[in-house]
Amino acid sequence: MCQESYACSGTDEAVFECDECCSLQCLRCEDELHRQERLRNHERIRLKAGHVPYCDICKSPNGHSPGVRQRALVRCQSCKNNLCLECQKRTHSGSNKRRHPITVYNVSKIQDSMEGEEMDEETKWKKMTEKVVSFLLVDENEEIQVTNEDDFIRKLDCKPDQHLKVVSIFGNTGDGKSHTLNHTFFYGREVFRTSPAQESCTVGVWAAYDPVHRVAVIDTEGLLGATVNLSQRTRLLLKVLAISDIIIYRTHADRLHNDLFKFLGDASEAYLKHFTKELKATTARCGLDVPLSTLGPAVIIFHETMHTQLLGSDHPSDVPEKLIQDRFRKLGRFPEAFSSIHYKGTRTYNPPTDFSGLRRALEQQLENNTTRSPRHPGVIFKALKALSDRFSGEIPDDQMAHSSFFPDEYFTCSSVCLSCGVGCKNSMNHVKEGVPHEAKSRCSYSHQYDNRVYTCKACYERGKEVSVVPKTSASTDSPWMGLAKYAWSGYVIECPNCGVVYRSRQYWFGNQDPVDTVVRTEIVHVWPGTDGFLKDNNNAAQRLLDGMNFMAQSVSELSLGPTKAVTSWLTDQIAPAYWRPNSQILNCNKCATSFKDNDTKHHCRACGEGFCDSCSSKTRPVPERGWGPAPVRVCDNCYDIRNAQLAITEAQAEDEGGTLIARKVGEAVQNTLGAVVTAIDIPLGLVKDAARPAYWVPDHEILHCHNCRKEFSVKLSKHHCRACGQGFCDECSHDRRAVPSRGWDHPVRVCFNCNKKPGDL
Repeated sequence: MCQESYACSGTDEAVFECDECCSLQCLRCEDELHRQERLRNHERIRLKAGHVPYCDICKSPNGHSPGVRQRALVRCQSCKNNLCLECQKRTHSGSNKRRHPITVYNVSKIQDSMEGEEMDEETKWKKMTEKVVSFLLVDENEEIQVTNEDDFIRKLDCKPDQHLKVVSIFGNTGDGKSHTLNHTFFYGREVFRTSPAQESCTVGVWAAYDPVHRVAVIDTEGLLGATVNLSQRTRLLLKVLAISDIIIYRTHADRLHNDLFKFLGDASEAYLKHFTKELKATTARCGLDVPLSTLGPAVIIFHETMHTQLLGSDHPSDVPEKLIQDRFRKLGRFPEAFSSIHYKGTRTYNPPTDFSGLRRALEQQLENNTTRSPRHPGVIFKALKALSDRFSGEIPDDQMAHSSFFPDEYFTCSSVCLSCGVGCKNSMNHVKEGVPHEAKSRCSYSHQYDNRVYTCKACYERGKEVSVVPKTSASTDSPWMGLAKYAWSGYVIECPNCGVVYRSRQYWFGNQDPVDTVVRTEIVHVWPGTDGFLKDNNNAAQRLLDGMNFMAQSVSELSLGPTKAVTSWLTDQIAPAYWRPNSQILNCNKCATSFKDNDTKHHCRACGEGFCDSCSSKTRPVPERGWGPAPVRVCDNCYDIRNAQLAITEAQAEDEGGTLIARKVGEAVQNTLGAVVTAIDIPLGLVKDAARPAYWVPDHEILHCHNCRKEFSVKLSKHHCRACGQGFCDECSHDRRAVPSRGWDHPVRVCFNCNKKPGDL
């Protein structure tokens, strides 16, 4: 029955034995007593049937036989002590204590049965671990050596639906970590390899399954060892720590070194900063049935000494855990991530080392499911795989902060802004998930990268942030009409909601800067491999070259005189709507003379019909068509009708106003078209570099197709994707699509990869 009588008055059945309270306790008494702060860390064990406690006097420092624990024969109800026969005679022989009421334990039969049961049980446990073998889980390069979840369960040799916890061990190289695991879990069998050589016998991370305690045991590579990839191997330790429920920090030093506290303190900080968020994301992303705890594992510091006392031995009133917390505080490290920190020490006068205390502490922590619950082995593998995918890659030595065991460079993106030099604050490999780069501070403007972004001021005042870019023409203009307007009134800034909000040469004088009137400016970071900032989207020169290419092909295919064919084609492209196309003018509209190849066709500016030179030699202003006040060519019929007005609606006049601008520019172009056509014979590659937009890769840097890797030659032409600016062959860039962000509002050549992107380019 309960011997404490704290909450039950001694009427309930005992369930626990507390060594430090020196009593058997029921559930209610154990809970009420050990809820108090000063009694919280007492060691308790769960009782089995017929349990007989040890003598309380024998195991005390003043006991008659130190190190030998005798079973109790009686319990003194007044002293509340369990006593063996010898201790009872020695302490209760006086007249005062002789009359104390006692309860007699029936030791003889119970002890024999218990020892026999323990022997049988221990033999059974040893048999269960005879076939256990370890396997390499992660190599020294942070690469998982298990292909998938099923392979992990097969190598672990456990059931897929088995719930288990993870126990891992850390410490300096040579401190006997593998030896500790072998004796704590596998009764001394060499499941994890040990060696007397100077070289480390454990490289990477090894794992094995303990069927007795139902835990996955993980052995890690030691700290302070001779290794090449020190940064990567240190980061690997924290990944193992993140999936563990209990970690053992093994130290064989006579005194606790600062490295222990710095390692645990830095690991706690890195765990809270990088792994808490990632474990939550993994739970949601993988749809795990059991949530991964964001609170770190429990820590057991296993300290073995030979010549010095254990921690707290010289101050019996101080709990070892309190002394450890004081050491953390003095070093400025705060292990807030760990659910608990326990100290378990053993002093070895003569080998072998006693691991029984560590085993009892582990069993007690494994039974505690308040913060870390057991889960399926598949969940453990998914968590390790997710952390390995997230935090991987080389760590540049020049960016290392060696004052910390786990600096941010182990887990954060290594990209640095080209303009201001600030690093990205996001986790590693975040770009794979579509998360853009992000910095803690604002960027500074660099003329080299022109890292400005324009947003429409009117939309911003309405609560929307719409990015706009300067470009050659509006999206509503045809390609040649936009080119003509660009020559006449400069580049435009167009908002998807507000339309064209700015033209650079809208007025003859007094044109204001767009930043002062219609747009807001924001300075953005310039990350390597990205070009999302403001670029020169004025592609008028390239459009003209594209047109020249098309005209040259037309000249070659139709076998016409270059000057006549180009002039006729260009005239049709920029002609007002009321003009008859050149291809339909076969005879003079007045004298019916048939036009030959060398004959020149003239359009009357009033009626738009085609005439020969003799029938359209007169000139006069045509204000109703927008030609004035200077005289222009008209036919004889329209010249005679001086006072007649053409029936043109206001809508037609407004529509033809923009076309007229294009025609005026076209006439100026025609005066020098002979020189342009002559230039077609010169290889266009000589002027491509001068005409190409700023984001295009120069031709001399493009040696092979960016997609299929075919090498360019005389027979294989290179083409630029209008979206990304890379060079491609015709097969990999035959798609056509508008690229508004680059100033191409009409379908133009894009590569295969850009064409697959959703939304506007």
